[in-house]
Amino acid sequence: MTTPNDAKLDRIVAEARRSAEQRDQGYRERALKMYPWVCGRCAREFTRANLRELTVHHRNHNHSDNPPDGSNWELLCVYCHDNEHSRQADYTGVSALDAEDKPPAATSNPFADLKSLLGKRPPKDG
Repeated sequence: MTTPNDAKLDRIVAEARRSAEQRDQGYRERALKMYPWVCGRCAREFTRANLRELTVHHRNHNHSDNPPDGSNWELLCVYCHDNEHSRQADYTGVSALDAEDKPPAATSNPFADLKSLLGKRPPKDG
């Protein structure tokens, strides 16, 4: 016979296990299991203490392209990852943001009525 506290504890443990399984299915967790915890550019080594600073870079810059063999991934430290995306933006002129993530273009023209405003200047004293 289980008490209400035991049942609650069982639910919490089961939920924690499900959450861990879902995280393991994510591409970051899969990449961390496949590859050594070393930055692919600067060769900095990582431990559990600083693992949050190691990121998964998509080589083709398509975050939806996550093949099971990890061939589109490389592990980069946050600094090398930022540098890689800066270089890509410099090369293509486009940031990693999708088009729908970009702010809308300006629709107003602050100088539209400038000529009429300049025509209304008071005469100079002289």
